[in-house]
Amino acid sequence: MMPTPRITFSKLTQKQAVAAAARHEMLYAGRMGGARAVFAFCDLSGLDLSGRNLADADFTGAILEETNFADARLESASFFGADLRRANLAAASLRRADMRGACLRGANLIGADLYEADLREGTIAEKDRFGNLRVMQHDVGPSEATSALLNSANLERAKMTGAIAVQADFTDAIMRGCRLARANLRQANFTGANLENADLTGCNLTGADMTGAILVGARTSCAIFDGVDLSTALTEQPAGREISKLGVPIADVLEAHFRWVETDGREGNPADLSGMDLRELKNLAHRSLTALIAPGATLYGLDLQGVSLQGSNLQGADLRATKLAGADLRGANLSGARLSNADLHDAKLGPLMLSDARLLPTRLDGAQVRYADLRGADLRRACLTETDLAYANLGDADLRDTDLGSAILTGAKLPITVMETIPSLAVASSA
Repeated sequence: MMPTPRITFSKLTQKQAVAAAARHEMLYAGRMGGARAVFAFCDLSGLDLSGRNLADADFTGAILEETNFADARLESASFFGADLRRANLAAASLRRADMRGACLRGANLIGADLYEADLREGTIAEKDRFGNLRVMQHDVGPSEATSALLNSANLERAKMTGAIAVQADFTDAIMRGCRLARANLRQANFTGANLENADLTGCNLTGADMTGAILVGARTSCAIFDGVDLSTALTEQPAGREISKLGVPIADVLEAHFRWVETDGREGNPADLSGMDLRELKNLAHRSLTALIAPGATLYGLDLQGVSLQGSNLQGADLRATKLAGADLRGANLSGARLSNADLHDAKLGPLMLSDARLLPTRLDGAQVRYADLRGADLRRACLTETDLAYANLGDADLRDTDLGSAILTGAKLPITVMETIPSLAVASSA
């Protein structure tokens, strides 16, 4: 029996890797002298390629242990069989990347974009002199992401069939339509992860944490959920009071509320939707719902763009992944609400003027606003006591007279004016 051939790796220096990356960027920009970066079976361990444009580059079988790819562009790059143990891929773009058989053990993929990435199993082989394929020794098999950090990563429609991700952290990850059939996900953390329409067929989820996970439409046949608490997971089952048990059509309730708002209370009635599951409404964009009473309501994924919710009570409501762009939330009570991954760009979250001498600030104290889009939002005087804004995008947001002292800002993108005014926030936001 012929011995299994070993792979010989070419060790590159930082200077060589940067030069190859520069030529690749020149090719990508259509400039003379460019050349595609081919790092196949090269050893780039510990090198720094952060922020580089290496889309379509070839890293097949490469050793990339502890390599820094933070914020790099790696769309459609080939990492087939690559060793990415403890690599830094935070906020990197890996859309449609070929990562079959890659080892991501302990890698940092926080906020990475892995849309339609292929993380299925893979094997590296070569032809011998008789034309027969022989597997080469390189520890290649199922893609492995044991103990990997995938917090808030975008894994929508990613292919992870048969992958090993024991004790991986998928907190707040977007995993809609992700193919995870037969994956080993023992003791993985899926807190707040969005697994809508994901394929979990035959998965081993023993001991996994699925607190607040979204499992709407997920396929779970033959999956092992031993020791998993699904009581707080969002599924097709009603999450609170059902609309059908209101006694009157919900359309009539909302129309009565609209008349009550338009006539300053002379006609109609205010709507009380406390603790109600409103997901079947799907679209309430540009509706007038001022002073709505809906604490603890479930509005997950609703289209609420441009809606008027001034002075509304949405305390503890589930507003994850909602579209609230341009919405008027002045003076609203969003204390303890869940707004992770919500689109709040250009939303009005400033104070509501009740009289010449009285302003009602918007309350977001204790709210979870992780990874939310707050670009251009008006947050003047908003109450952000212990608000979790980790990794939220606050670019160009108006934060005048807003106390951010006790807010959680790990990884958040803050306006330059705020960073310059309070230097300590720059440290917190980049931690």
